[in-house]
Amino acid sequence: MTPLNAIARIPGCVLGLRQTANGTIEEIVFMPPETPLEIITNPVAESFCLQLEQYRQNPAQRFNLPILARGTIFQQRVWQSIRTIPAGQTLNYGEIAVRLGSAPRAVGQACGANPFPLVTPCHRVLGKSGMGGFSHATGGWLLDTKRWLLQHEGAL
Repeated sequence: MTPLNAIARIPGCVLGLRQTANGTIEEIVFMPPETPLEIITNPVAESFCLQLEQYRQNPAQRFNLPILARGTIFQQRVWQSIRTIPAGQTLNYGEIAVRLGSAPRAVGQACGANPFPLVTPCHRVLGKSGMGGFSHATGGWLLDTKRWLLQHEGAL
């Protein structure tokens, strides 16, 4: 697997980027807030940082980055459904499950396995009666990051 580079910071975490040799994004990773940043200069990393800054200025900004096709057919269906949720709005796992003819727990697992957070804004998916998890975490800095993203977008 290619190296993971910590390239950007948002409140609550550092964002890491893993890329293929040709620059396609393999994975975007939320990293602990104390992770030191690296200076990475390539067109895709620069585009990611620019789009992140645009998102910070305007939460309705959608990310348009070259991402590697990943996941099972079911995961891809969940992630595509998540990409339709506009900034400032949320759905819960059960609502997505109904749309896909599935179960809320399966949707939650697919959300947790999302390799492209922000591009596929899984932070906009909540539990039936609360925040739900985030990247398979149920507390700590990852949930703080989810809370910040939702507040930034005006959904909380």
